[in-house]
Amino acid sequence: MTIFLTILRDNVLPISLLIGIGIVLQRSFNLDIRTLSKLNFYLFSPAIMFKLLYGTAISLQLFGQVILFFVLFMALQYGMVEAAVRLRRYGPGMRSAMRNSVLFYNSANYGIPLNQLAFANNPYTLSVQVLIMMMQSLIPNTYGVYNVNAHKADWREIRRVILSMPVIYVIPIALVMRYFGVPLPDSAGTAVEYLSNAFIGTALITLGVQLGSMSWTIRRAMLADVGTAVLLRLVGGPLLAWATVTLMGMDGLMAAALIVSSAVPTSLSSVLLAVEFDNEPEFASQAVFVSTVLSTVTVAVVIALLGI
Repeated sequence: MTIFLTILRDNVLPISLLIGIGIVLQRSFNLDIRTLSKLNFYLFSPAIMFKLLYGTAISLQLFGQVILFFVLFMALQYGMVEAAVRLRRYGPGMRSAMRNSVLFYNSANYGIPLNQLAFANNPYTLSVQVLIMMMQSLIPNTYGVYNVNAHKADWREIRRVILSMPVIYVIPIALVMRYFGVPLPDSAGTAVEYLSNAFIGTALITLGVQLGSMSWTIRRAMLADVGTAVLLRLVGGPLLAWATVTLMGMDGLMAAALIVSSAVPTSLSSVLLAVEFDNEPEFASQAVFVSTVLSTVTVAVVIALLGI
């Protein structure tokens, strides 16, 4: 019960407040959600990624182990969600939206504080989470963009969009600068700090704006779709992560950190992609919102089962 209340207070309540502000702003002023989406994709998200990668010490051994886990885990998740979309006989747009809602999870503004809470600010487990966040930032900006456009654009156009995403350049730059000890000028460091601090608030308000623009009437078919996405993300995710760490022979803090990292709700990236490329934004928004609310229970269960 203590873990549940702590997650509710420290993670879900602040997130819900910002989403609520976005809903109120949208209902009051009818904001331009595409402008908010572009700010997240092209400015705030790259800034927080650079800040965390540049400022976190990560060994090559840890890097290799976490990346191998991530590749195996994502392959298992993809197989799981692909089976679900085929059973549900979704059309191309809904197939891509469902994949994004399961494969992309909230490893930044939910996963980072959750990791610090569950592992008492342990720097080792934080390094694990930062690497997961790095990959979860890279994949939506590459595969995610391809996924939502593959059924309605040619490869040259998709490639142009992917290559315009700053995150795919920020990640190697931050890692190289960290590895070679390249100092960041104070003025640039301050600018990055300001921009990274704006990411979480702007992303959550964007989600609220999207929810505020909807009718709030959930069709029965949509309810089944959202339920499928939430089940695969909150239950299937941790189970597949446990299977992956077992397959790799991992145990201890690393295994626990990787399983906890997989238990978080659907990422805001799925909403931003849906809005930016007009691909099932209503479903994507509801999947993020419902999975975030229900994660108060499922994440607490995962932590309790791990005995952290």
